[in-house]
Amino acid sequence: MSSLTITACTVVSAIGRGLHATFDALRDRRSGLVPCDFGGVTIGYVGRVPGLESRVLPAPLAFFDCRNNRLAQLALETDGFAEAVARARSRYGDDRIGVVVGTSTSGILSSEEAYRRRDAATGALPRDFNAEGSHDMYSLGCFVRAALGLRGPALVVSTACASSGRAFVDADHLLRTGICDAVVVGGADTLCRMTLRGFAALELISPVPCRPCDAERSGLSIGEAAGFMLLERDGAGPRLLGYGVSSDGHHMSAPHPEAAGAIAAMRGALSRAGLRPAAIDYVNLHGTGTRANDAMEDRAMQAVFGAATPCSSTKGWSGHTLGAAGVLEAAVALLCLRHGLVPGCLGVETVDQAFGARIVTANAGGPVRRVMSNSFGFGGSNCSLIFGAAS
Repeated sequence: MSSLTITACTVVSAIGRGLHATFDALRDRRSGLVPCDFGGVTIGYVGRVPGLESRVLPAPLAFFDCRNNRLAQLALETDGFAEAVARARSRYGDDRIGVVVGTSTSGILSSEEAYRRRDAATGALPRDFNAEGSHDMYSLGCFVRAALGLRGPALVVSTACASSGRAFVDADHLLRTGICDAVVVGGADTLCRMTLRGFAALELISPVPCRPCDAERSGLSIGEAAGFMLLERDGAGPRLLGYGVSSDGHHMSAPHPEAAGAIAAMRGALSRAGLRPAAIDYVNLHGTGTRANDAMEDRAMQAVFGAATPCSSTKGWSGHTLGAAGVLEAAVALLCLRHGLVPGCLGVETVDQAFGARIVTANAGGPVRRVMSNSFGFGGSNCSLIFGAAS
């Protein structure tokens, strides 16, 4: 497939606001994970973005107020992203720019708070609760379109932890079919009690900061993030070279034991990009830090890349940002391309001896021209993206 250009990018997570802060944290190997103290939950560690509780959305956007949209707004105001979209809007028109974003829980925290305030006698929710502007899965897409002054198609993808990775695929379709001339693609997911307690109920939360690929890894750390990119057919910047998606449907929460879906997604991305495995300089693993996920992905890496291609997970910095993981790690991929960085897994003492892929545990430099980024979600949703350096 012919590549698309990424003409603007922004990202916010626990390791920093913006691309420069994110790169500094990666380079300095500085994690954003802290002991969890969110919403009365004290389980494990989280990657929390500070200050969201006190942020106020602009008055015209007050209808959309919730933690998730506050974080999205913070990202839109960062890295000159809103200004880049405004320039694109002047070129194409506001009805020719689409919005495709991913999230797994949207503004569910608002519903949690509303249920805590429901009428003790009748069970009625408080009158000021606005599900449409907050918890509704379409809230994020509608909010981003309104915040950027756009009138093109808008949709929200919710395929668990592959959501904002899968959003790139739909954005590609909108551009290639001529429906749009540019697409804002990305996503946001924020902390909530349901996610924290849900993963704890599955016994997947690590009591210490997550250590993907470590022999003693004991689970994941939940994080929150928002990020967006502007995709266009032409222009200067790094490029989306290819993608691969699959749905193995093996189990609601457990990965396929033979990594069938992950292998199919990675091979699909290589095929669409017209590349052989040796052309990929680095693979950013989904790498959650759970025993089953990391072992599955190692099997997939061996099947597709053997032991030659360096790979690592960056979730030791940010935590697993769920539906926003795809766009956060896509932004990390762009930073790797720009700075020639291969970030080694953070916090790993000994790589699992059963692994056969080339797991990197220390930062390395050198030419990085093409990066694959993996996002795998509950229910067997798999997405692999390949990004290339600006030519």
